[in-house]
Amino acid sequence: MSGRGLHVGLNLIFLVPGESGGMEIAARELIPALVAAAPEVRFTAFINREAAAAADGPWGQLLAAVTVPVRASNRLEWVRGEQALLPVAARRAGVDVLHSLASTAPGWGRFARVTTIYDLIYRRFPDAHAGILDLGMRVLVPLAARRSRRLIVSSASTRRDLVELLGIDERRIDLVPLGVARVGGAGGPVSAAGAEALDEAQTRARFDLGERRVLLSLSAKRPHKNLAALLGALAMIEAERRPVLVLAGYHTDYEAELRERARSLGLEDDVRFEGWLSASEVEGLWALTEAFVFPSLYEGFGLPVLEAMARGVAVACADASSLPEVAGEAAILFDPGDERAIAAAITRLLEDPRERERLRVAGRAQAARFTWERAAQGTLASYRRALGAP
Repeated sequence: MSGRGLHVGLNLIFLVPGESGGMEIAARELIPALVAAAPEVRFTAFINREAAAAADGPWGQLLAAVTVPVRASNRLEWVRGEQALLPVAARRAGVDVLHSLASTAPGWGRFARVTTIYDLIYRRFPDAHAGILDLGMRVLVPLAARRSRRLIVSSASTRRDLVELLGIDERRIDLVPLGVARVGGAGGPVSAAGAEALDEAQTRARFDLGERRVLLSLSAKRPHKNLAALLGALAMIEAERRPVLVLAGYHTDYEAELRERARSLGLEDDVRFEGWLSASEVEGLWALTEAFVFPSLYEGFGLPVLEAMARGVAVACADASSLPEVAGEAAILFDPGDERAIAAAITRLLEDPRERERLRVAGRAQAARFTWERAAQGTLASYRRALGAP
């Protein structure tokens, strides 16, 4: 490293655009912040074929990108790319530090390893991942934890899990909360990605909302997200007072069960099942929704809670895992195992305008505490620690 400056490789082999959930959002936001915070550092992104074909990320634009010849939508290829091909590519590129941004990392390589571990959901909720993915997590996450010089976590909750479940020395763990992108502008509502939001009429037409009040939840359709309980809570609200619930987030096989539950509860006209949405569509929903509800049983961080708060949307979320850390005093917390408690929180948000306004103000203040600039500085400090620097 002497005489040529620090060279950091970013392991993005996991990232399939539109299919990688919160980890994708975090990567897209953190990378520009890192580049801005450390112009003296050379960054190289290692990406898969899907990300290379999409050509819509900061990789290849703000920093050099090396394509590892695998398709990460195939889990076996992803593992092969990360464990066999990436160490060779990183060595050829001459990186000093390899930062893996999605809980797994190569088990070998002559470079310092830093790994961001978002959660240990495979231990807390084994059904969250199916088949080979679950097996892979049980092998690869502990491998990354053992072989990395530093581990980055976004919440104290995940730090506790690493200590308790994997026996990691807490002194090797750096707590670096995620950030939330700034939104808004003089010209009207603007998304974090810079796209102009759909206006209210466009949004209502796009999602067939009519003139109804809107409740929003952004979440992958996976069992631990507790969306079945949210549907049960929605059904407890009288039909004439019931809002329309928009469930947006990438599709999974579990969605079929959720759709059947909605049908069995008589909610066919009250729920919109949506997949991964464009920035303009999401911002259009943020602008008209009256409340955001997040019933997840387990989150490494819970970024959607902050995204709602940053936009002045009142939030109700589960009193579980990392969510109380993120929400602070700026959300209504509920027992995620109690559908009546969820229904009561929703009703309170929708029918108490003073409480809704209080949470909007408190939420903006809470979200302002979490910035990607701070996340970048914390990440750079972890790189220095990995190399033995103060």
